[in-house]
Amino acid sequence: MKFVSTRGNTPPTQIDAALVVGLAPDGGLYVPERIPAVDIEPGDTLAETAQAVLSPYFAESSLRDALPAICAHAYSFDAPLRAMTGDGDHLLELFHGPTAAFKDYAARFLAEALSRLRPPDAAPTTIVVATSGDTGAAVASAFHRRDGFNVVILYPEGRVSPRQAHGLECWGDNVRTFRVQGTFDDCQRMAKQALSDEALRREVSLSSANSISLGRLLPQVAYYAHAALHFARRQGEALNLIVPTGNLGNACAAFVARRMGLPIGELVLACNANDVLPRYFAGEPYEPRATKVTLANAMDVGAPSNFERLRHWHAGDDELRGSLRAFTVDDATITDVVRGAPRRDGVVADPHTAAGLHVLETFRSQGDSRPWAVVATAHPAKFDTIVEPLVGHEVPVPPSLAQCLARPASAQRLPADYAALRDALRTGAVTSETIGPSA
Repeated sequence: MKFVSTRGNTPPTQIDAALVVGLAPDGGLYVPERIPAVDIEPGDTLAETAQAVLSPYFAESSLRDALPAICAHAYSFDAPLRAMTGDGDHLLELFHGPTAAFKDYAARFLAEALSRLRPPDAAPTTIVVATSGDTGAAVASAFHRRDGFNVVILYPEGRVSPRQAHGLECWGDNVRTFRVQGTFDDCQRMAKQALSDEALRREVSLSSANSISLGRLLPQVAYYAHAALHFARRQGEALNLIVPTGNLGNACAAFVARRMGLPIGELVLACNANDVLPRYFAGEPYEPRATKVTLANAMDVGAPSNFERLRHWHAGDDELRGSLRAFTVDDATITDVVRGAPRRDGVVADPHTAAGLHVLETFRSQGDSRPWAVVATAHPAKFDTIVEPLVGHEVPVPPSLAQCLARPASAQRLPADYAALRDALRTGAVTSETIGPSA
């Protein structure tokens, strides 16, 4: 199987090369030349299901024989599908990894894959990652102290939760963290510019671990496959999904799982007040907008990169709009849902998951009786300053997250200017001062 760019100006390539470069040379995102249909049984473990789902993509890869070991490492913690209080209501919990967010699975897969693809005598690779809250910590954890790799994290200063900020800044060693004086869209733009800068890439070996990377997209298919296959075996019907989304990477993985023939029914996007996608799916033109700051900060994206992939997979706007639905949820509603979720749903929800729960509540109020799962993208303890006052008690911190929070943290400020990032990547340092932990 070959992989092509969404922009069509890059020759088809093998998966190994696509994983290493991250972004296609023409600036597009790599996608499979075709999405294969599969007929598989659910594995006893998530790692076993992942191996079965990912095997078609790695059939011609030098990693083919190593795929079982890579999956065993990446999916060493579960992604349980838990029943909520409402009949037919489920929560797909993706926050049981080392940084308590869904990004852990794919980040660990990518780190293991790139380590095996790296020639022993190669120059160190710098992984450039823009983050709106959780990606950076997952990538830092996956690559921390990994021989042959450096990590550069870009996150928007003041626009992530305090615990998210600490999780981005607590690594040191081969990880550098920059507080960008701008929005996530600025961070994403700067990362893409670096990855597309041929002159820079002749000086510094660069790759990406954002959701623009094929190595993030494909591994995320696995947990949707595992949940849907086990649900269909028990219940005899397809599972419908509500995915909180900002940059569309996790939602694209759910779409790929469904396109592969896995028993997934309707796929719905839950967005915050950044409503580019809900506007589009309601029939308006696709128009990126300035980012709004919300309680669900990891979804504060005004120009979702993975929209390119969705457009690539559909013949036109009408077909795409018929394939998914999207809804916007404002901060006031998110607040109400977080406050009421323990009583109504039997769960404590972070703000992103709360957006999905509201969409489910709306469907139930309209008489929808189908089985639904809301994707829980992050542990509520990462948003203690928001969640705890609303639910009226402390939220226990998972042990792995507690370890991150116990480490000292520091970062460097960086203007929202590509020239500053380019200089930092070239020199391995910046002229601005090192600063302590986020307040």
